[in-house]
Amino acid sequence: MTSSNAWPRIAFDAWSLSFDAMTVIGLRTMRLASGGAVADRESERMVAEKIFALWMLPLAMVSPMPTLDPAVAAQRSLAHFGKTVRSNRRRLSR
Repeated sequence: MTSSNAWPRIAFDAWSLSFDAMTVIGLRTMRLASGGAVADRESERMVAEKIFALWMLPLAMVSPMPTLDPAVAAQRSLAHFGKTVRSNRRRLSR
């Protein structure tokens, strides 16, 4: 996929990630508002996941190419963060 053809898909993936992230924020807010041990575990998990996701991002961006195409960088970063956000959305929706 060439860089110019990739951007519409990247835009859709970014929109999809933002929708999932808003859903996770709402579900987490409800869980945190309930208080107790469940809220404590969720807040600890939330912080740990964010730190881990940022720590692992450089590994997701590793490429055999000497220079990384901006479209490839965008696709990889959206895929990296999207995996965790979708997982949280499914878990919190149960």
